[in-house]
Amino acid sequence: MFMEVKKHIKLIGKYFIFNLAAITEYRTSFIVQVFGMALNNASFAFFWWVLFDKVGAGIGGYDFRDVMFLWAVASTGFGLAHVFFANANRISGMIITGELDTYLLQPKNPLINSISARMSATSWGDVLYGIILMALIKASIGMWLMFGIGIFTAALLITSITVVGQSLTFYFGNMEAVGRSLREFTITFSIYPESIFKGPLKVLIMTAIPIGFITHVPLRLAHEFSWGIFFLLLGVAAAYCLFAFVIYMNGLKKYESGNLIITRM
Repeated sequence: MFMEVKKHIKLIGKYFIFNLAAITEYRTSFIVQVFGMALNNASFAFFWWVLFDKVGAGIGGYDFRDVMFLWAVASTGFGLAHVFFANANRISGMIITGELDTYLLQPKNPLINSISARMSATSWGDVLYGIILMALIKASIGMWLMFGIGIFTAALLITSITVVGQSLTFYFGNMEAVGRSLREFTITFSIYPESIFKGPLKVLIMTAIPIGFITHVPLRLAHEFSWGIFFLLLGVAAAYCLFAFVIYMNGLKKYESGNLIITRM
């Protein structure tokens, strides 16, 4: 078991090196995409700054630094998810076109192999933006520590939620739009103060779709650390990764090979 995990971590690392080399081949284009995304995200920070300046008080118990922490973790976590596992967004398309056949023929787990095969250049802008944002708000040591842990669990949760949404195509036909909407839903609800969510919606984002664990729980820990909540965060991230893996692998049994011939060297 340990050896298999080690082999797949090594595979992810090799994909990372290869994909990074590929997207940086045209350096000017890469730099423009990175800084373009960072500037695009900065417009939202400006919006929140204006909003807090006009309100003159906290929103839902959150001050400006708290909201920026949510944005920093969500942005960098999203960026890391798409730096390492950008192909998770294409699972549905690969199922429909038969492109998945390529990964089934290789001696690696098809889920890890397929989602690691692509890197998003613009996602480096998301990573950069989150780090710069933390520096600009003069985050405390506690916030930096939880930022470091939070972006790791956020990347895992964002990837897992995406895999679950995209894997529905195995069961119900083309669900690409649903998977894409679920990803957007995840990002949108992770960047707003937790206190604005009530009732069934609050239950949903803390259970079935654990969006609250992407940014809200790390913020709680940054303010008041608790070992119990910390291990709950790690446990939820691990459990949802396992859930996504099971959904995908069970769905794979329903997969019908396509006729698209693709060669990967």
